[in-house]
Amino acid sequence: MNQLISVMNKIVALTLFAYLFSCLGLAQNNDFAANNRLILGTYKERSASVAKGDIDNDGDIDILVANGRHWPGQNRIFINNGKGIFTVEKNLGSIRETTYATELGDFDNDGDLDIAVGNDRAPNTIFLNDGTGSFSMGGSFGRSYSPTRNITLADVNLDGHIDILITNRGQPNEICLNDGKGNFTETVNFGSNEDATIDVEVADMDKDGDVDLILANRDEQYNFVYLNDGKLGFEEKIPFGSGKDNTRSIGIGDLDADGEPDIIVANIGSANAIYFGGGENPFVRSVIFDPSEAASYAISLSDIDLDDDLDIIVGNSRSPNYIYFNEKNGENYKSLQLHESSFRTYDIITADVNGDGLPDIIEANSDEINRYYMNQIGKKD
Repeated sequence: MNQLISVMNKIVALTLFAYLFSCLGLAQNNDFAANNRLILGTYKERSASVAKGDIDNDGDIDILVANGRHWPGQNRIFINNGKGIFTVEKNLGSIRETTYATELGDFDNDGDLDIAVGNDRAPNTIFLNDGTGSFSMGGSFGRSYSPTRNITLADVNLDGHIDILITNRGQPNEICLNDGKGNFTETVNFGSNEDATIDVEVADMDKDGDVDLILANRDEQYNFVYLNDGKLGFEEKIPFGSGKDNTRSIGIGDLDADGEPDIIVANIGSANAIYFGGGENPFVRSVIFDPSEAASYAISLSDIDLDDDLDIIVGNSRSPNYIYFNEKNGENYKSLQLHESSFRTYDIITADVNGDGLPDIIEANSDEINRYYMNQIGKKD
């Protein structure tokens, strides 16, 4: 009888443990906390990107989620309660749009963060912040009804105002120049009409004092660095990659600590790699940091473990997301699986959402709840 009671108690204990574990929602790797409170709403929408910033000017990081892609969806703002929990959620605007990307920047130079919304085959829109996190619709930017896949913010003409770069897959890409008041009436094209561009980054790759454009192309094309002539002319270009990659995302950072910017690529169906800058033949020397050949959709760079070098975070579609820790001057990496689930992660970024000095990780998952993971590195017993 006592043995039966003992067995029953073990069964109850195991059942309770399994229940509590399931309540976490995701298995943890002990370096990043994940549970059903660390989510951005309870929606399962066609999320395409996330952006971070202090939207309501209260000193903490809020999150903006872009929804829709090819189908009209509701873009959403999540307000941080100061402890890394997003207890207030607001719709951005009253209309649903085919949004691929949203970005935060002070377009009208009034000291708060405004929002640029990039839509697939629908007008791209500016939303102006009143300083408290409430938004009114402003003007538009770029050509209407283009196949926009991403937007990037940078002061491309170095006039002190934030401009908007638009990648249009299969159509000319655009730089929309800001007049300083949040109006984008002047547009300059970049790249070629054949570029199937999904992502663009901006950096001074040749160290001549202006900013150059680094393109991620799909459809088995070469990726290119387009060099700025100082007058927003981008005729000279340097190829990188195999020429047969389907590159979905790129990041720029000095991974080998030589003072030169390097290019990190996320590919669909082929290895993810780093192309090192500097020297007479920049972006020829390379290293594969992720040989998995997964469908990698997003790249983010951050010093996750606070060891004074950049690590790489990769968001994958239908396979787990990973962190790659920089172990030796950008040449060697140690991988860590972020979670066991195989979401369709379209975007992945880092932000210190709870103010503890550690970069946390935030996902935009299509047709799945958008999640974030609290960095626990250095807090373990």
